Amino acid sequence: MTVSFALLIAYAALFIALGLWIGRGARAADFFVAGRGFGPGLIFSTFLAANIGASSTVGATSLGFSEGLSSWWWNGSAGLGSLILAFTVGPRMWREATAHGDLTVGDFLERHYGRAVRGIVALLIWLGTLTILAAQLLGVAAVLNVIAGFSLLAGCAIGALVTVSYFVAGGLLSSAWVNRVQLVVIVLGFAVAVPYAIAHAGGWHGVIAGAGTRADMWFSSGPGSGWRLLFLLGPAFIVSPGLLQKAYGARDERAVRRGIAANGVALLIFAFAPAAIGLAARTVYPSLNRPDLALPTILAAALPPSIGIIALAAVFSAEISSADAVLFMLATSASRDLYRGFVRPSASDDEVLRVARIAAVLGGVCGIAVAMAYGSVRAAVSVFYAILTVTLFVPVVGGLYVRGVGRPEGLASIVSGLLFLGLTHVVTGGRGYGVLSPALAGMVASAVGFAGARIAIAAPKPSTGETGKTSDT
Repeated sequence: MTVSFALLIAYAALFIALGLWIGRGARAADFFVAGRGFGPGLIFSTFLAANIGASSTVGATSLGFSEGLSSWWWNGSAGLGSLILAFTVGPRMWREATAHGDLTVGDFLERHYGRAVRGIVALLIWLGTLTILAAQLLGVAAVLNVIAGFSLLAGCAIGALVTVSYFVAGGLLSSAWVNRVQLVVIVLGFAVAVPYAIAHAGGWHGVIAGAGTRADMWFSSGPGSGWRLLFLLGPAFIVSPGLLQKAYGARDERAVRRGIAANGVALLIFAFAPAAIGLAARTVYPSLNRPDLALPTILAAALPPSIGIIALAAVFSAEISSADAVLFMLATSASRDLYRGFVRPSASDDEVLRVARIAAVLGGVCGIAVAMAYGSVRAAVSVFYAILTVTLFVPVVGGLYVRGVGRPEGLASIVSGLLFLGLTHVVTGGRGYGVLSPALAGMVASAVGFAGARIAIAAPKPSTGETGKTSDT
């Protein structure tokens, strides 16, 4: 066992111990909304720790390795989406959640669109969320592969074990306090990783020379990077159930606005780090077979061992903190939206809490299986964001801003959006039509379906006489 691996295991044990201690005696209200007592600082830390995950670190660095500085848009789009969330959807959702006692986004959906829409969305979220959990576990596996030579399966299993262990104790309450520790390590690790990686590549001039035209591609590069990512990632960070339900834990609207906005600004700044590290990795290791290994490989090689372990711990923290946010979505959706919503409506809070913990464990096991099927962080994450955006964006925004909506609008939105997402993906091989990516095509179709159902319902009906014939008056 190497010293680096031993330190990382000790660090993971700290997560588990802190989570178990914070979550001792946690009730359902603590597990789901942390007693609605978070101030701006805890909202900021739990949001940012959740948003800087495998896709933001390992995935964005691999994109920087392949596409250059245009990978800034991966995290930059998340930051822009977060700013919109902070000043529009976030405070409104918090007000509704507080007024009606909502614990999940499913509660909001059922109130506006009925139980059928709640059930459909819960199932889709479960299926889609497993892919992003798989992405986080793949990120953990990449770190453990570089540090200790662990196989993909072993690395994913360790990541799942650590995350599930502290999450099941107290849910959102445990995660938020563990996220504070993780965030400190993430910020410290990347603050030292960027200059060391650039120096290892011969300075910024060496990075530019090795990158070629990739260093000039700020706004556009391949079909999977550049400003096009704004349409895939921006909306997802506005309506993600895991993030909205974290906002439910705020003590007031001020905490929602300030905490989420600060997280958005931090993401805009952080977006430069993986892009720069990816370019540096390409300069030093141009023939690297797996771009997903670009980040842990250059960190292990470029940094002195005493500092390198901090940087690798930062990546490990990022993946684990996002994994607990994903488990939060899985656990709350399974217990509140599916179990209490359809299986046992009379279930007590204690029973729902027990089901949530069981769902988190099952989610961890399923996440390992999905990780083995995908093998790539970006491939797994892209599936999740596409499904999330197309399924939830229009129903959530429509429910907040359009009065009197109901089941027809919700069902039309979801069905038309998913149909066009699938068709566009199949017909174009996932490329889309220029700017019109499969996810954007699905979102446009979702809006059209919502509007069409709304217009059809609002259209005046012809008056009829007692005989059922149309009246002349």
